[in-house]
Amino acid sequence: MSDTAGETLDERIAAAFSDGGTLAAAMPAFEPRPSQREMAAAVGDILADGGVLLAEAGTGTGKTLAYLVPAILSGRRVLVSTGTRNLQDQIYYKDLPALREALGVSFTAAYMKGRANYLCLQRFESVLEDGGPRSGADGAYIHTLREWADQTETGDRSEVEDLPDDYPLWNEISAASENCIGTECPRYDDCFVTRMRRQALESDLVIVNHHLLCADAAVRRGAYGEVIPSCACTVIDEAHQLEDVATQYFGTGISNYRLEELARDGQRALAGSDPAGGPHSDDARRRVDDVRYRGHVFAEALRNIVPEGDRMRVTAEKLEPATEPATGLAESLTALERTFGELVDATEELAALARRAAELREQIRFLLDASDAGFVYFLERRGKGVVLRAAPIDVSGIVRELILERAESTVLTSATLAVDDSFDYFRGRLGITDAHQMRLLPEYDFEQQALLYLPREMPDPRTQRFAGAMARELGELLRATRGRAFVLFTSYANLRAVRRQLDPDLPYPLLVQGSAPRSVLLREFRSTPQAVLLATSSFWQGVDVAGEALSCVVVDKLPFASPADPVTAARIEAIEADGGNAFADYQVPLAILTLLQGFGRLLRHRSDRGVLALFDARVRTRGYGRRFLDSLPPAPITHEIEAVRSFISRHR
Repeated sequence: MSDTAGETLDERIAAAFSDGGTLAAAMPAFEPRPSQREMAAAVGDILADGGVLLAEAGTGTGKTLAYLVPAILSGRRVLVSTGTRNLQDQIYYKDLPALREALGVSFTAAYMKGRANYLCLQRFESVLEDGGPRSGADGAYIHTLREWADQTETGDRSEVEDLPDDYPLWNEISAASENCIGTECPRYDDCFVTRMRRQALESDLVIVNHHLLCADAAVRRGAYGEVIPSCACTVIDEAHQLEDVATQYFGTGISNYRLEELARDGQRALAGSDPAGGPHSDDARRRVDDVRYRGHVFAEALRNIVPEGDRMRVTAEKLEPATEPATGLAESLTALERTFGELVDATEELAALARRAAELREQIRFLLDASDAGFVYFLERRGKGVVLRAAPIDVSGIVRELILERAESTVLTSATLAVDDSFDYFRGRLGITDAHQMRLLPEYDFEQQALLYLPREMPDPRTQRFAGAMARELGELLRATRGRAFVLFTSYANLRAVRRQLDPDLPYPLLVQGSAPRSVLLREFRSTPQAVLLATSSFWQGVDVAGEALSCVVVDKLPFASPADPVTAARIEAIEADGGNAFADYQVPLAILTLLQGFGRLLRHRSDRGVLALFDARVRTRGYGRRFLDSLPPAPITHEIEAVRSFISRHR
């Protein structure tokens, strides 16, 4: 990056954000905002001096530019991690090119995704040489992929627009870390992951998402796992999501799909290493077949423990029916590891498969033992898949050691970090001790731009009467707002119950999550006048619909995490065992932040107007309800549908 002689970083940041400054002069849509300037100055100080900054930046602050401009001007390598792919795309494809021109600063940037998003040239060549029977659809996709592979610069599967998200063959040809043989691969220099990492090593800004950040941290000590280069400074946007993502990646899991992939890869590797079918590899083929068979037996034993569609917490005693199949599978994996290692002409691919077999064996033993008090163990069954997992109950120490302490300077920011005017909850969940803190209020006039509607008469949301009552109230509300609404549910069960009882004569196009991919539903909502979207958790955050298309956001219930969820239950128990109050100290704060994320979908621009509606009477009838109300934006509250009609009419 270039530098301007004689000016400090603070001065250059202030000049960029000043009235009539470089940003205002070069970016027509730029609006000088005091809170944005304040945050940018604080980010600049942290990047220069080191330490941790917690910055809650309400919607409309412009927090993305508030950290990108100091990052660019600092002259240091900065890692930016986002919670959603949408924000990652916005930063790389929109914000950085605009800032490069506006600031007149030369800098380089790299966009990094998880390894499984990239094509593995070596494995793709093996599939092409396989010559085995393929369906007509497979043949067409392979032809498309072959043409694309010859032209692509990145190997990113998102470039192949017609490739289904769940296309099975992609798992066989992706560059996932389990499949990687590292520097021994004959295509290592051409590898798209190698290219991506080389670009990142040479870049000033590295743009990733939390999934890659945590996946990389979890396998960093492995031989070929590290992808993200070391950066002096880290910015974690949408930081409220980090605990959930870390919980996923710092655990371990064994699924029937993972076992089948090992057997399939072993079969292909043996065919490639010994096409003549020599006698020395006959035993290896038998070992592969044995792993496949015993994997099926083990998976079936797990299926008999957990009902279809369920997520069940388990103990060693609960897993007892799977112990004998697990022992047989572990022995089979040991034999496969030994046999692959003894092959006289073993390739690096076979050696990597031997390591995978050993890793799977140790993970099976750890999971079946289910005795580590720091983990919660659970079984999950969805469709044909069954997985046995262990997740860390407390990720604070892991996040602190592997992510926060890796950088000299760290900025954690989100629109929702504080609860009860304090960062204590967030700091405790992520193990943050010393930190600079700032809260920047939203740049919106909620008194004028929003109205909070709390229906006067609603049954307890835990009763069977709730769905019918909500359907009736929702019909009246949608007529008042003329559709144009997100209706956010805390569960699919409640979505379905309300959908069944909703007035069929409502004159508004109804979109329902599950009927089409998320991106398609959003596109249809934006382009369909007066549309109404019924959705669950994946639409509570990371969704941006500005303007009149979205004029109402409805939430059915206070979004408490289900105490039946294994991870939530284990965390409740841990807090209670430590003498804390899990409900007040964990469940309520988590629900408040989730509710704020859901309501945050409404106002995305200073010209937006709309209604927030909450159908859960507990905010008025329970003592803890005051904590929720005090955390909500300072919009006027009404219990009357007529006030909603008046508000909507006034802002037509």
